[in-house]
Amino acid sequence: MLTLLAFVVALGLLIAVHEYGHYRVAVACGVKVLRFSVGFGKPLLSWRKKGSPTEFVICALPLGGYVRMLDEREAPVDPAERHLAFNTQPLRSRAAVVAAGPAANLLLAVLIYALVNWTGVEEPKPVLASPVAGSVAERAGLLGGEWVVEAAAADASPSAVGSFEDLRWRLTQAALSSEDMTLWVAEREGGSARPVRLALGALDVREADAALFQRIGITSPWSAPVVGEVMDGGAAAAAGLRAGDVVRRVDGKPVSDGQDLRSRIRAGAGATGEQVEQRWEIERAGQVMTLLVRPEPVQQADAWVGRVGAYIGAKPEMTTVRLGAVDGLVQGVVRTWEVSWLTLKMMGRMLIGEASVKNLSGPLTIADYAGKSASLGITSYLLFLALISVSLGVLNLLPLPVLDGGHLMYYLWEGVTGRSVSDAWMERLQRGGVVVLMALMSIALFNDVARLAG
Repeated sequence: MLTLLAFVVALGLLIAVHEYGHYRVAVACGVKVLRFSVGFGKPLLSWRKKGSPTEFVICALPLGGYVRMLDEREAPVDPAERHLAFNTQPLRSRAAVVAAGPAANLLLAVLIYALVNWTGVEEPKPVLASPVAGSVAERAGLLGGEWVVEAAAADASPSAVGSFEDLRWRLTQAALSSEDMTLWVAEREGGSARPVRLALGALDVREADAALFQRIGITSPWSAPVVGEVMDGGAAAAAGLRAGDVVRRVDGKPVSDGQDLRSRIRAGAGATGEQVEQRWEIERAGQVMTLLVRPEPVQQADAWVGRVGAYIGAKPEMTTVRLGAVDGLVQGVVRTWEVSWLTLKMMGRMLIGEASVKNLSGPLTIADYAGKSASLGITSYLLFLALISVSLGVLNLLPLPVLDGGHLMYYLWEGVTGRSVSDAWMERLQRGGVVVLMALMSIALFNDVARLAG
């Protein structure tokens, strides 16, 4: 129920903001708006403001919306109202009305990011866990426990890293742009920092997923190797482990942190799925004891990994990231631009085959993420809304004839040549745009089903 509610609220809000952008600018340009609709199908609620020609409608299917304006191309127009028709407006006004929808979504994202910056968000401190074996981070000499002070992609000037989530975002950008990244790390907070260069440019990045961070080697913030909640019937419960146990050694080798312990557990399954017994040296209430743990083999993709049925790793140290009025707004603009540009780059790379179309997500994945983010709290849900709002804005600016960007493409042609696109060409382009859009939606839906099934 939470997933459905979060999805409907998110979709309804983003569509309403998008259509309101069209509506508000149309009215400002002197265009008569006949209907403002959120959703399609049977109207559930409708009203009209006193003295306004616009009917506001909320419909049963919240999968889109529209603003219907007076237009001679759609229906006969009273000569006395011809100056109010959309098609009679100057080019700059028509372009402004069309661009206002995506612009409203991008502006909403700026405001949401700014709001989160102003109110503050609790995030893990930028302290690194043990790097994944054979990863870029391990080859660069990182050991785990380092405090990341600053970071810089390629040869840019370094800037302070505020949290582990900040670091992950920068690593994502650098990896998808095939740029190396330099981290300045210290052994402790406030200590002297040394540079470490991560060779991210050498990675063949086709998908922005969990496997990417496995290859980079920076998957989580540092946490103590403590056993958390133990599930009934799991390997941890069978071995006698309890919440709060501190794991010191596994098979005689010291355990450095929670990430190291998780890696040992994953390795606790043989290549063909057999169980491998491990000797865990733990500390409980000041006493040291040894327990025999047999991780349960679970097939993941083409490999077998071990699971013990317990939460592994203490909660990482947290920090409150909060910015002032001006800085928070500026960072909201910066983050919106970064997400927009990264989205465009990924689309471009998918178009030329340098990135996988598996990066496309459809309504099922969006609904799943809506529910998960809502369950984590209002801040997570707001950040989800900002991300989807950026995606909606950028998608609608693509030069596909059925989208706002396609109409802007027509107006660009009109501005350059001095004549509008002919009706015949308009019809051909619209048909082609529908085919392309349906193909993209089919791929996204297929990816959704594959993700949920996996």
